[in-house]
Amino acid sequence: MQEPSLPFDTAQETAEVAQAIMAQFFPGGYPHLAELAIEHVLKPGHSYANEFEYGLELILDGLERDLSEPDERSPAP
Repeated sequence: MQEPSLPFDTAQETAEVAQAIMAQFFPGGYPHLAELAIEHVLKPGHSYANEFEYGLELILDGLERDLSEPDERSPAP
């Protein structure tokens, strides 16, 4: 659902959008965002759908683990 609604389809369009976004920030202001764009998003074969699924699974696994463990913050009844 997310990937089809992105405003670009090709690697060239992705690079143009990334450059336009990064141009809005002062140089060096967001080094981790720049690294993400350069090392992942702009690499051939990058899939937003795969990244979304991985992140969603990570969040859901953490929630499941948290809910299955006893809550150490509140005293037992």
